[in-house]
Amino acid sequence: MNALASLIDTVFTIYIIILIASVIASWLITFNILNTRNQFIYTVLGFLYRLTEPVFRQIRRVIPPIGGFDLSPMILIILLYFLRDLIIDNIR
Repeated sequence: MNALASLIDTVFTIYIIILIASVIASWLITFNILNTRNQFIYTVLGFLYRLTEPVFRQIRRVIPPIGGFDLSPMILIILLYFLRDLIIDNIR
């Protein structure tokens, strides 16, 4: 069972890293640090968008951005940590 718990932990950790990368990329675009016309940047951003935006959209339906500040990444990360701990504790 430890191998399964380790695998689940790794999957959750990778997705959380992808979420953080998506948030950082959106900040870099907002401050004109990243050039979205660059093909490599555009491809990476598209990849991050396809992995994160469907989940963010579901959270934004319930909790819309407040004062231009989007809380969905923070809420999702907290939920993922809670869910990961819940699943792993039940496996062990």
